[in-house]
Amino acid sequence: KVLGLEARALTPQTAETDAIRFLVGTQSLKYDNQIHIIDFDDENNIINKNVLLHQAGEIWHISASPADKGVLATCYSRTSDSKVLTCAAVWRMPKELESGSHESPDDSSSTAQTLELLCHLDNTAHGNMACVVWEPMGDGKKIISLADNHILLWDLQESSSQAVLASSASLEGKGQLRFTSGRWSPHHNCTQVATASDTTLRGWDTRSMSQIYCIENAHGQLVRDLDFNPNKQYYLASCGDDCKVKFWDTRNVTEPVKTLEEHSHWVWNVRYNHSHDQLVLTGSSDSRVILSNMVSISSEPFGHLVDDDDISDQEDHRSEEKSKEPLQDNVIATYEEHEDSVYAVDWSSADPWLFASLSYDGRLVINRVPRALKYHILL
Repeated sequence: KVLGLEARALTPQTAETDAIRFLVGTQSLKYDNQIHIIDFDDENNIINKNVLLHQAGEIWHISASPADKGVLATCYSRTSDSKVLTCAAVWRMPKELESGSHESPDDSSSTAQTLELLCHLDNTAHGNMACVVWEPMGDGKKIISLADNHILLWDLQESSSQAVLASSASLEGKGQLRFTSGRWSPHHNCTQVATASDTTLRGWDTRSMSQIYCIENAHGQLVRDLDFNPNKQYYLASCGDDCKVKFWDTRNVTEPVKTLEEHSHWVWNVRYNHSHDQLVLTGSSDSRVILSNMVSISSEPFGHLVDDDDISDQEDHRSEEKSKEPLQDNVIATYEEHEDSVYAVDWSSADPWLFASLSYDGRLVINRVPRALKYHILL
């Protein structure tokens, strides 16, 4: 599916757990920027699309509220006094577009609707916004934003129409310290956030805004992204411009638990599957999306034990043999449908076997985990 505009921002609609739905933000200097609501009709294999205008500027990052289907945040750039500033804001989509069941109107006849601005996050008092992350299990009222060298915790109040800065911290040190990305951990009662800045990964306690751990030189070059294992509380994946994906145990940060070296250019994105944490998705400037099976460091290192009723005796014997030794980590599939840098990959929040990838030329591709592997994991 081609959006027709350049794009680098993608998120599943996190609060939507029934319909398969992604939000994509465009990045165009010439035209009004847009948010495309992409609905995938699984049974008929059709993609439906609705377009919302985002007139504030080109979108660098997008994230959806975990609690409210209609609410999302964007980081976008705008020009002011011939300087380009990256700002962040929280928006609401029109009521009738909130849930993913409606029929898509014919693109040509309908006029695009506009997002409603709920509130700005601090426009630029703290510098350029790199990303905005929601508290994962929360009521959609807590947000962390990363701006230059500041990490800012916001409380959204009164139906998100105003944002109050609850607490903040700054990176101290030489040079131009700047955050590139961050993720909120789903563990520890949602009191931890991890951030990437230059080649360093840091953990923060959101209650005191103090640093918990620091992994210096986590990558040989800039760290682009990170993600937490949803099922193992100390495990964290990171990726970056050294073409590597690394897996860390934050209790012992001297070296990574595992390193993947499958990409041949910068790795922009790494995402754990929400249900099956051995499945890890990465997207890179080598135009490829790679699905890896990191089973040795997953929460089920021996695979699933198989039920007797499922298989015949002869197979039963074989599968018992197999389940005693850990499965090997491997690349499950490499997807080559993109012709440009893949800036974003993400799993659907409604179907654990389905994921989307987005390349800079505006091509969005929806794929699913190979069926054979799915059944191997489930059975």
